[in-house]
Amino acid sequence: MTIEIGALLRQARVTRGMSLRSLAAEVGVSPSLISQVETGKTQPSVSTLYALSNYLGLSMDDLLSSENDSSNGDASSTIARPAQFHSHQAPIQRGSENPSLEMDNGVRWERLAIGEGGPTEPLLAIYSPGASSSIEGKLMRHGGLEYAYILEGELTLQLEFDTYVLRAGDSLQFDSIRPHMYTNHGAVAARGVWHIVGRRQQNQSMPNAPESPLSLARGQGSELTSAVDVLQAMENVNII
Repeated sequence: MTIEIGALLRQARVTRGMSLRSLAAEVGVSPSLISQVETGKTQPSVSTLYALSNYLGLSMDDLLSSENDSSNGDASSTIARPAQFHSHQAPIQRGSENPSLEMDNGVRWERLAIGEGGPTEPLLAIYSPGASSSIEGKLMRHGGLEYAYILEGELTLQLEFDTYVLRAGDSLQFDSIRPHMYTNHGAVAARGVWHIVGRRQQNQSMPNAPESPLSLARGQGSELTSAVDVLQAMENVNII
């Protein structure tokens, strides 16, 4: 099933008392882009989704829970009880039941089976030919440790100043706070299994949007112009 995340992101923003303009300023995107995402007119890139979810304190579980399906009509359910919604989840999840999220630029995430309160966010990630985790070409940063195994295709990882070409059978691991970006330069789709460890716990320990660190960064004369700048400012005060 394909999850519509716009309503969830809007509910998280409203719950925190933030306007479109203020949230856009904090994460370095335009208010119109956030509006289009919230109304389902467009999908965010991977980097934009990570920036929004980190700032709003949402985990991948929150974003990719089947309870967030737009047909449910209650996008606030996961926000209200983030630690309990896995309570009755079966130990087996069929492939046809994977909650999925289509993002801008040809990237698709499918959430794999998860346990209650577990430390990892497991994803099947699919990058179509030409797809990238950032349509702006900017490297992203987020909380957690990143582990992945490439199932098929070819995916290029830019990690800080180094570039790696990953093929079927290759695996990776690094601290996700390091600037990185994925791009499929190949002619076929690249598929891999990702596990992000620890990001959920970081977000649960940060229930409110971190306005003070960003205000502090601005007060010191730093210009925040991208999601990377936002996450860096958050890191500098030990929040991310």
